[in-house]
Amino acid sequence: MKITDYLKENLLFLDGGTGTLLQKAGLKAGEKPETWNISHPDVIINLHKNYYDSGSNVVCTNTFGANVLKFSKSELEKIISAAVENAKKAKSLSNSKSEKFIALDIGPTGKMLKPYGDLDFEEAVGIFSETVKIGAKCGVDLIFIETMNDSYEAKAALLAAKESCSLPVFVSCAYGEDGKLLSGTSPEAMIATLEGLKADAIGVNCSFGPEKLRPVVEKYLKYSSLPVLFKPNAGLPKAVNGKTVYDLSPEDFSTQVLSLIKEGVKIAGGCCGTTPDYIKALTDKAAGIKPIPITKKNYAVVSSYTHAVTLGEKPVLIGERINPTGKKKLKEALLSGDMDYILKEGIAEQEKGADVLDVNVGLLGIDEKSTLKSVVSSLQAVTDLPLQIDTADTTAMENALRIYNGKAMINSVNGKKESMKAVFPLVKKYGGIVICLTLDENGIPKTAEERFKIAKKIISTAKKYGIDKKELVFDALTMAVSADANAARETLKAVKMISEKLGAKTSLGVSNVSFGLPKRDILNSAFFTAALNFGLSCAIINPFSVEMMKAYHAHLALTGKDENFISYTEFANSTEETVLKSAEVKTGINVEEGSDLQAAVTKGLKSRAAEITKELLKEKKPMDIISNEIIPALDKIGVGFENKTVYLPQLLMSAEAAKAAFSEIKNFSQSGKTADKCKFVIATVKGDIHDIGKNIVKLLLENYGFDVTDLGRDVPPKVIVDTVVKNKVPICGLSALMTTTVPAMEETIKLLRKEAPWCKIAVGGAVLNKEYAQKIGADFYAKDAMETVRYAEKINSELK
Repeated sequence: MKITDYLKENLLFLDGGTGTLLQKAGLKAGEKPETWNISHPDVIINLHKNYYDSGSNVVCTNTFGANVLKFSKSELEKIISAAVENAKKAKSLSNSKSEKFIALDIGPTGKMLKPYGDLDFEEAVGIFSETVKIGAKCGVDLIFIETMNDSYEAKAALLAAKESCSLPVFVSCAYGEDGKLLSGTSPEAMIATLEGLKADAIGVNCSFGPEKLRPVVEKYLKYSSLPVLFKPNAGLPKAVNGKTVYDLSPEDFSTQVLSLIKEGVKIAGGCCGTTPDYIKALTDKAAGIKPIPITKKNYAVVSSYTHAVTLGEKPVLIGERINPTGKKKLKEALLSGDMDYILKEGIAEQEKGADVLDVNVGLLGIDEKSTLKSVVSSLQAVTDLPLQIDTADTTAMENALRIYNGKAMINSVNGKKESMKAVFPLVKKYGGIVICLTLDENGIPKTAEERFKIAKKIISTAKKYGIDKKELVFDALTMAVSADANAARETLKAVKMISEKLGAKTSLGVSNVSFGLPKRDILNSAFFTAALNFGLSCAIINPFSVEMMKAYHAHLALTGKDENFISYTEFANSTEETVLKSAEVKTGINVEEGSDLQAAVTKGLKSRAAEITKELLKEKKPMDIISNEIIPALDKIGVGFENKTVYLPQLLMSAEAAKAAFSEIKNFSQSGKTADKCKFVIATVKGDIHDIGKNIVKLLLENYGFDVTDLGRDVPPKVIVDTVVKNKVPICGLSALMTTTVPAMEETIKLLRKEAPWCKIAVGGAVLNKEYAQKIGADFYAKDAMETVRYAEKINSELK
């Protein structure tokens, strides 16, 4: 039986933890757990068998970190083959009568993807593909991608699985205390992305115990049309007599998970700290419980890497300024490759209230395929708004959709068979909300009734491709009233018919209505108001137009979509018509302003930060620039990060911009040094290849003036200690992501205490908390990179 068929009528139980059980069986500090598939197959077989016997329908192969970054291709094939064979043996030995399946377990690579890290998206897809192909060839029943804390890496893994095999794919993410991924992704945004990419089940694992993850799981149950899985930890870890234990008993764990099964979770198991006893307690409690049927949710959602925008809750504003039509400066920027100008336009539109940014680079003289991809990637590095991929070139469209981090809007398809045949397969593969132009082989219809018929035809055709009506937004086509006095009336009528009779979402490029006439904003805003009253869902507008934004905020206030008139009041108080000059308003960062460099750093504009620094060095001392410009900007972003108003991608891009500024200072300075604070050694401990957290900490520490020695990942205790002793280093930072590598961290701390008693030790990583860090002897537990910086600043000041 296929697992997806079984899941239709049954609850599905996963297995529990692996790492902690292997440690009890003798896994040494720094030893790679995946190698035990070959060196200790009896242990792995017995572990899987115990889970099957406890009621697990699915066991996950011991391959969490099995990829070509950690093993050679030949080693990888042997390890995965052995892992699958061990699971098969366990399956045959189990006495359980339950339906049994084997999942190829895939964890994160441990590296961050560009533009925030050094791993290219397609490289990541390739890495995951290698693992998937071997596992599929060995005969697993499904692919289980788990513990993902970056939406972009989750997309790479899911895309790799879907392109490399035809097996069902489950995807599970690890959320932080704030209910978001490390990259700042909300559950709603992650759901939109994974559903768009056609995962077969999605959910939440690791991080915390069941109750602490409840709010995230409840969001999955509310917004997901797919089966929801839940695989929490056995509470929080602590060290007792040198052993890692968790604070939830099987009884408490199973009771808490069961309550969420009763709310709709269909797939359940355990992560760190759970054992066959936990799964047995859960399956016993759940015996006889009928799963709640999955209902299709009717949310029309686009997303960025941080958040989702739901169409229909209120009109969605799509900024139109990144489109070269009629924009001389943007054309020049595109032709000259001036990416900073384009990025400033996007940032400015966001600041003026756009919900989504239209991105169109169609221009004679440029390679649209590579340019669109580049602009989309660069924009996503500096703004967290969802993007609308706007192109008539389907190759350019696919290039952009493939590397887009989220679920995009797609502009556009139309009623021509050729157009639907080209665009709908891309929507099906990558997900997205697609703008549907109500025209066909006969051109643009004159009447609303004809446009309505085309909309119905598009809905019918999309359904054949497996695309639901909620993923379609109909553009009723705004035509210039200067050419046809009835144009606006027919467009508005079509908007109303499509909204009311088809129950579909609508969109308009509003400003087309006034083409060829003076004082265009007068007509545009009146037409916009009328369209909003007829049910318009989305509008492509210029958010710098005061008249358009007046119409928008007034509509929200008058229709009850602006709770307590907060949006209207803020807009009314901030609008100064004598200063703003509609579409001609100045945008971006002003070179003459004293806070130029701070603005460039906080916005993450690397080349702009370097350019401004170069100019400042003509009249200011390097240390004055660092102290008065760069550090205050980093502090501002750092406080935002600590307060959860800024997320990791923005933090990293600001750090990169600061790094670009420092590079100019280094080139200018005779010494070539900008570090003025103490030495700091940093490393990921033995056996752990995950260096995302470490790399973030290193980047920030260097920007704050610390002299950082990065020893890399999978570093033996002696190497770390020898480096600290040789250089009399006052602070050492240790990172570990996996439960199985915490003993290596503890061993390193013990050796540091013996050989370098003066050294302060800061630790961090997903498997740690404050209490646990204290138990293994650390001086400080840092829950994020900024906490490490604050601690280092404190120690540095004490050294003076």
